[in-house]
Amino acid sequence: MDILKPALTRIHALTRDLLTQLPNIVLGIVVFFLFYWLGKFVRGTMRNFAQNQKKHLSLGLVLGRLAQGGIVFVGLLIALVIAIPSFQPAQLIQILGISGVAIGFAFKDILQNFLAGILLLLTEPFRLGDQIKVGAFEGTVEDIQTRATFIKTYDGRRVVIPNGELFNQSVTVNTAYDHRRLESDFGIGFGDSVEDARAIILQVLREDEVVLSDPAPDVLLLELGASSVNLRARWWIAPPRRRPCLARQDHHARQAGADRERHRPALPDAADPLPRPDRSHRWRPQAPARRLARRQGRGAQAARHRPSTCGRLLEPPTS
Repeated sequence: MDILKPALTRIHALTRDLLTQLPNIVLGIVVFFLFYWLGKFVRGTMRNFAQNQKKHLSLGLVLGRLAQGGIVFVGLLIALVIAIPSFQPAQLIQILGISGVAIGFAFKDILQNFLAGILLLLTEPFRLGDQIKVGAFEGTVEDIQTRATFIKTYDGRRVVIPNGELFNQSVTVNTAYDHRRLESDFGIGFGDSVEDARAIILQVLREDEVVLSDPAPDVLLLELGASSVNLRARWWIAPPRRRPCLARQDHHARQAGADRERHRPALPDAADPLPRPDRSHRWRPQAPARRLARRQGRGAQAARHRPSTCGRLLEPPTS
């Protein structure tokens, strides 16, 4: 028992100190949760304010997160001071300041993406719901965070792009404006009438209610291809989403083909089918085996009767 007496005494002292500090610990936990709920309230208020203003929505979300983090951190310091009277916030701040340099070098890319995300949220080159193209990726912006931006591709995949790349690379925003011009190429035969084909395509475009009349659609003669005369149709639509763009291009291509078939009896120039690319390959026939064998035999006979220069050089001189 004498051996266990110091340990029991120490346990009793710790228990007494814990019971003495228990009200402070409970109060510190209550204060921490109060600051935590205050941070959530501030975050929700800033999010609702940004949604009601319909401007800087992403910036409001990020600032709400930062405000919540700051409030929770302050609440944690206050709770530690209440629960542990000997704790001084200056010591924690000093420790964080000393290790800040090492953390900065270790997490340089993370800090770069963080600052780039703040700048993107302040300048807002694109917003939530915009359709953008960055390098080989194209899709709809789902979320803009301080570290990365999430986009959903048109084939249903999620791509996480670091904000540093978005800030340093060129970004194409397909939905930045209310109207967008689309274009599609058509080929006709060399014997077809260009004016009749242009009239058919323009008629299809004007009958489509989605195509805007101002600016008016037009059809340009693009080039004389290897097997066809290529025309380019251009028109404007609204809103400039990806799915309507593809739907309009498919509809106009099918409608132009149907109208061409319907007007074919009235267009004698259009009666000829569209020519296909014509390629001809020419090659020389190989020499017959008999001629090749004759050449090989003639070359071997000539080499056999040719005097050897090595023997002539090794021949001893005559006196």
